[in-house]
Amino acid sequence: MSTLTNPFEIARETLRLLAVRRIPPSPENYQTLYHEIAGTKPGGGLFPEAQLRSLAAALPKASPDQLRLARQLEEAVKSANWDDYKKHLADFVAGLAESQKLGWSELIADLLRLWDAKHSGLTAARKRESLEHVLKTSVANPDTLFTRMQSLLRSWGQGREAEHIEAINAPEAGISEIAPISGLTVASNDLLPELRELFAFTLETAMATQLIESPQLSTDAKALAKDIRTANSAEQLQEFLTRLKRFAFKLELLAEDQTELRHSLLGLLRLLVGNITDLVLDDNWLHGQIDVVREIIDKPLSQRALDDAERRLKEVLYKQSQLKASLSEAREAIKHMLAGFVDQLADFADATSDYHDKIESCAEKITAANDISELESVLGEVMRETRTIQISAQRSRDELRSTQKKVQESEARITELERELETTSDLVRHDQLTGVLNRRGLEEIFTKEAARATRHETSLCVALIDIDNFKKLNDSMGHDTGDEALIHLATICRETLRPQDTVARYGGEEFIILLPDTPLNDAASALTRLQRELTKKFFLHGNDKVLITFSAGVTRMKPDDTQATVIKRADDAMYQAKQTGKNRVVTAEKETA
Repeated sequence: MSTLTNPFEIARETLRLLAVRRIPPSPENYQTLYHEIAGTKPGGGLFPEAQLRSLAAALPKASPDQLRLARQLEEAVKSANWDDYKKHLADFVAGLAESQKLGWSELIADLLRLWDAKHSGLTAARKRESLEHVLKTSVANPDTLFTRMQSLLRSWGQGREAEHIEAINAPEAGISEIAPISGLTVASNDLLPELRELFAFTLETAMATQLIESPQLSTDAKALAKDIRTANSAEQLQEFLTRLKRFAFKLELLAEDQTELRHSLLGLLRLLVGNITDLVLDDNWLHGQIDVVREIIDKPLSQRALDDAERRLKEVLYKQSQLKASLSEAREAIKHMLAGFVDQLADFADATSDYHDKIESCAEKITAANDISELESVLGEVMRETRTIQISAQRSRDELRSTQKKVQESEARITELERELETTSDLVRHDQLTGVLNRRGLEEIFTKEAARATRHETSLCVALIDIDNFKKLNDSMGHDTGDEALIHLATICRETLRPQDTVARYGGEEFIILLPDTPLNDAASALTRLQRELTKKFFLHGNDKVLITFSAGVTRMKPDDTQATVIKRADDAMYQAKQTGKNRVVTAEKETA
């Protein structure tokens, strides 16, 4: 058979032979016949340039050997010569096999042995620094790492660690791919002054200033800071470490003492609050302040909670001080009126006594009279005295009526002032921003409503509403606008809901609504009406209308529910409303659009 050279003719002849010889037209059979007709050898076809370039790009280049292998593959692709690359690849694989034969187990055993051993001039810190230095500078090449680790361990055994560091820092010949070592890792001693100064600064500033109430420990911290600045030898550092451990032990004891002291003070405060509560059962105007203090001491101490309670109590106490002054004035007025009343009674009694004496004298004169003329003078005297006592009695009656009226007015004023005191005390149960109940007020109302629902066997529904995208509103328009939005929502709630319904602020943008005597479906409908009302009455930010929506979860209180469990169920339903698109009302049993 003559050799064909035209590829089209070769292909046509290949197909003809496949049919004549009845050979299956597989790629392998086609390739065999093609080479037979063309007179070429199998394997001498097109060079897979694209595949090899992709392989070269994907090869790792972390170490010099890996980088060298990738470059050799790129050169082989450029020259379209796979045979040249096969030798380099075989050498690389052989090198990997040799590196796996390195005695790492013996090397690690030597490292552990020499690490715990005592060496002149070598502390544990120095060993750690030199080991970290070797690891950082040799991570790219296992052979180099093994060699340098061997050198490091020999230097530890011979006490020549400094010489070893210098040898490591010198660049290796023939390995140009290794990056130059950073100046920060050349000599570990370069950082010691800065580290000592940093440690001293920590002791003086961070520690000593926190020990104002413990002068001795504060002095010890400053002394340690002074010592670390002057410590230059291993012996000085070891002595400093011993003193630092003693100092840390004292700090631990101080922390335990302060914790115990805090618990004791809280216990004492609880006793005082409990005693005051027992003593002022009838003084309802004090209950609000006592509840605030009890709420603080029953929870983990928080500076924010203390500041908030202090601010609220100052406002309430200022108002109560003014009301107490008015109340004291009213009571003093009653005392003065009562004293005047007693004086008037005494004067009236004296006048009556004089009148009786004079009447008795007149009676004696009448008995001793001998003619009518003498009786005339006696009767005139009787009439005068009677008229005098009548006028005195009328005056006393008028004064008593006036005093009675003043006493009644003062009693009414006292009652009003006491009511205002109780109302002012109740301010600690209300949220200062929105005017609705806070958590303390919610707890009291929930207890009453739950007891009423149980007693009358009626339904009590609890809803938890959360303003949608409130954080975005705060971030875009400011916190003042966010506060105004909360006030707007609370106002719409009060205007839309029934008088017997209760609204309380539960968290930042969360509100709890109690709906007594309400079935679950009706409660969900009430929340939906509230949503529609909120879309009708836009919240105005300047001249811009801002649409505020909320997601709500509603549930019905069960016989075995507590406040925490029923609110948790409402919160889960509210979360479902958020997940299903927001501006929705979801009940704990089923969804409501």
